[in-house]
Amino acid sequence: MTLAPNSLQARDLAYHIHPQTDLRRLEKTGPVVITHGKGVYIYDEAGREILDGFSGLGCMTLGYDEPRLAEAAHRQMRALPFAPTFYGRTHPTVVELAEKLSRLAPVPHPKILFQCSGSEANDTAVKLIWYYNNALGRPEKKKIIGRTRGYHGNTVATVSLSGQPHMHARFDPIPLPMFRHLSNPNYYRFHLEGESEEEFSARMAAEFEQMILDEGPDTVAAFFAEPIQSGGGAIFPPAGYWPAMQAVIRKYDMLFVADEVVTGFGRTGNWWGCQTYDLRPDLVSCAKGLTAGHLPMSALMVPEFLYDAMVEQSGEVGVFGHGYTYAGHPVSAAVALETLRIYEEDDIVGHVQAVAPRFQEGMRVLRDHPLVGDVQGIGLFAGLELVKDKRTREPFDPALKVGALVQDLAHDQGLYLRAIGDRINCNPPLIITEVEIDELLRRFKIGLDEAWAAVRKRAA
Repeated sequence: MTLAPNSLQARDLAYHIHPQTDLRRLEKTGPVVITHGKGVYIYDEAGREILDGFSGLGCMTLGYDEPRLAEAAHRQMRALPFAPTFYGRTHPTVVELAEKLSRLAPVPHPKILFQCSGSEANDTAVKLIWYYNNALGRPEKKKIIGRTRGYHGNTVATVSLSGQPHMHARFDPIPLPMFRHLSNPNYYRFHLEGESEEEFSARMAAEFEQMILDEGPDTVAAFFAEPIQSGGGAIFPPAGYWPAMQAVIRKYDMLFVADEVVTGFGRTGNWWGCQTYDLRPDLVSCAKGLTAGHLPMSALMVPEFLYDAMVEQSGEVGVFGHGYTYAGHPVSAAVALETLRIYEEDDIVGHVQAVAPRFQEGMRVLRDHPLVGDVQGIGLFAGLELVKDKRTREPFDPALKVGALVQDLAHDQGLYLRAIGDRINCNPPLIITEVEIDELLRRFKIGLDEAWAAVRKRAA
């Protein structure tokens, strides 16, 4: 395809680097240009309708035409478009939001620190954990443990914390030396022959404990984890995993940070993934669904004991030396408040619980497809693993990029999905109806069928 010099695609290629993209391929094909959206559908510049099976980037929980959010932004923009939350200043909208979010939190009575993205929220958590241990006179207690294929952000610290090899490659010195990574808890891919889910989970917890002992408990500060690994390919915890992992956390003097950036605000059929899996974290980060993707905003929930240490330490230093220009932005805060009201008034969590059985049943049917080895899911969240051999679980050669093939062919059918290697992540907007779920599944099946035909043709 030849691009006209003044076309939108040409300008986009010239001036914008596309994250998480094969840039060489993009130079040949050009980007998909999305012009507008309505409900669970987005539309490209040719007018083609695409069902959004990934909620933008897991954030467009209320779809693309919620007038209350646009009106909330407009009202706030006219009243107070910006106000810093530095130097002891605040504004009414962010105060109200902090109070409401604290009441809804999956941890008791947290203090709330606002940022612009999930990356910034988790980066802030890392900094506060180090600050906290310095305040307690434990400067050696700085190591933080994440998991392979975990994802916590794109700052230097959070990408180091994330266990995503492609995000480390050629970006040295990432990962930074104080970060460690446990094995990926993908039972389907990594369980031993005859090993039950509970036995696999016990092995993961034993590895966790051994890492702490090898590093030295006095040097390990915290464990970060998503209730469900989204950026790793929608990897769900096997039976017994979280009880076993939390028992190790409680055994040693370390903090537990739950990354609810994707799983918060109804995705799993509860307000929080922590509630779905009975997690007891110390700190919680959230973003995406906080504003239903309409404006950038994130929040970090901080426990009272850590806040008290922050106050004491900042008193010695003379200032709490942390913050972001747009943290607690009035317009983002207004949209977040209205988003939370919609969740409550429209009972979005109840709606997810009502339609999730249809979604999960349809996803389980796809397990019978020749390309699909495993399907996992809960609420409006599902992950499929593609395999070369269903009997042996043999994966495809990564160079074949079968996951990307399914993603692209599904897109040709008018369905937006996300491939992470040979896992497919599907998490549509929370407002999706059963009729729209059926259409999503129909388009998904056609994409899989066409990919299977292409794979067989390659092998012939």
